[in-house]
Parts: sequence; C-alpha cells; structure tokens
Amino acid sequence: MKIIICGKGGSGKSTITALLAQALQERKFNVVLIDADESNLALHRLMGVSAPINIMDNLGGKKEFKKKMNSSLSGGIGELFRDNMKIDEISADCITQRSGISGGIKLLSIGKIHTSGEGCACPMGVLSKMILSKLALGDHDIILIDTGAGVEHFGRGIDSKCDLILSIVDPSFESFMLAKKMANMADQAEIDLFFILNKVDDNVIEAMTAGIDQERVIAKIPQNKSIFLKSLEGRELTEHIPEIDPVCSLIEKRRIETHS
Repeated sequence: MKIIICGKGGSGKSTITALLAQALQERKFNVVLIDADESNLALHRLMGVSAPINIMDNLGGKKEFKKKMNSSLSGGIGELFRDNMKIDEISADCITQRSGISGGIKLLSIGKIHTSGEGCACPMGVLSKMILSKLALGDHDIILIDTGAGVEHFGRGIDSKCDLILSIVDPSFESFMLAKKMANMADQAEIDLFFILNKVDDNVIEAMTAGIDQERVIAKIPQNKSIFLKSLEGRELTEHIPEIDPVCSLIEKRRIETHS
C-alpha cells in the first residue's frame, strides 16, 4: 500500500510518520518512508539514520532533471524509471535503512530546496508522482509518504497514486479548517481519508472532536513528553504508543481487502 500522510505545518506529520513506521515494522511489514516535503530537514533524525542523497540531486538537480524529462518525452533517453520497478532499483545512495531496535525501515528523500532563488518545488512534485506511479509493491510492502504542509500535493495529483490518505490534525482552528478542505478534496479524488488527532489532552479534546468529522477519526494521539522532547531535539523515536495501533489495524484490513 501507498499511504499519504498530510496536515498543516507543525501538526506532527513527521513524528506520526516515524511512529507509524516503527509500529508497522513490528507487525512484520516492509516499510519505506518517502520524504516528499522539500522543506523537511528532520525526518532522518527522527528515524535515527543519516540523510540519504536526495533523488533529485542524484539525477543532477532540478535543471538536469528537466532536461532529462524533455529528452525522455522527445524519445531521447527513454524512461527515467521503468514501470513496476522495485524500491531497490533506486540508487543505493538515495536510500538509508534504520538499524537498531526495529530495523528494516528504509528512507528515501525526493528533493530539497537548497538555495535562495533556485525556483519553485514543482519539479519535486513531478518526481514524487513519477516514482509513486512506477513503484511495484509486494504483499507486505508499505510506503508512507510524508508530504509538505497544506494541500499542494492534492493539486499536484500525488494523492492519485496512493491508496489511502491520513490527515494529521492538531488542536488549532487552522488545522480544523484544513482538515475539512482535505476531506472534500479526497472525496473529489475518490480516495479514502482518515484523521489522526494529535497532541490531544483533556483541555482540547472537546474542541477537537467538535471540529472534526468523527466518522473519519481513527486515532487520538495524546501529548507525550518523551516524544515531544525527542522531536524538539531531533533525536531518534523508538517509542511504541498503543494509540497508534488502530491505524495499523486499518492498514492491515485495507491490505487484506485489496488482495482478496
């Protein structure tokens, strides 16, 4: 399965992605994290691995990528990535793998904005969509895509290449409004979307449940001091929190339905 994880900036997308990856790996899934956020600099730290070389950089950067795309479209160099490719066919320099307590979780990064005035991130969106459309998965393979903040990935059509959308909602009015917009967009794209409420405590739970479609809520992640401090300091997350289990169960159920 290919699963988009989205939400507003600061909602905890990367933290939830890292926690979910570990929980799924503990359930014997082969997990690949794709960092599709051109501004995110910390996901590899939360996974306890070195930063991989960005795929965009490995292709020579945005200008070179555009040249290769134009040449490919005109029949020059052929496809950049073949149909039904395996994750291991991507350059090994672009993949790092988590070892230690959970192991077996691979991380790759699409691309990053490096310098002032280098242009927009649109080529990264094209590359993300291309890779997701080409990747072939086995029965126990799960890809988690940590997207940029907001709804731009909907506009780029990246979600259309995925099986499920998980929207992270934190206790803020902006997050509630964005969640409703994402739900509408997901319905338009005919892709199932569910909410994970994050940073929940007794002071905010009433407002959060009132502002969100409860039928789409699959998990409520409480405030956790240890996780907060590790995320704040960019340290490896190794916690298993039981509140993430309903998300894993949903993914397992969807995988079975898909292959039945």
